[in-house]
Amino acid sequence: MSGKGAPEVSVSNASDLRVAVIAARWHEKVMDGLVNGALRALHDLGIDEPTLIRVPGSFELPVAAKVLAGRGYDAVVALGVVIRGGTPHFDYVCQGVAQGLTQVSVETGVPVGFGVLTCDTEDQALDRAGVEGSSEDKGHEAVTAAVATAATLRSVSEPWH
Repeated sequence: MSGKGAPEVSVSNASDLRVAVIAARWHEKVMDGLVNGALRALHDLGIDEPTLIRVPGSFELPVAAKVLAGRGYDAVVALGVVIRGGTPHFDYVCQGVAQGLTQVSVETGVPVGFGVLTCDTEDQALDRAGVEGSSEDKGHEAVTAAVATAATLRSVSEPWH
């Protein structure tokens, strides 16, 4: 979900869902904002005991998501930030993280909230991190999207065999 044009998402009956949040450690101020937004969203949804784990960087998010998806979580939320530098490293990390998290979700059937900021500058990241003065709160949005998807999937009846 992204700022302008984002749908209004309402979630109900999600308080019993098991949700894990995985957060990278790079760019502490941005990550603190993302994590706080994610935890606030979970609290707003009545999910007061989520699992929160930290990994070194964004590149480690997919493997952690895969393990948690296999441990019975209804939704996993991945939070990170990659800021462009002067080398192609940015492109490789962003592509690997996006593909890895997508693969986890599709292979496991567990919704993975994509709260990974891919920005040109730290100022752009801060503007999306949900810190004071930010125009967006991507940690909150990632949780809302993942939990809404998990609640929707739970409500779908299994087909008759």
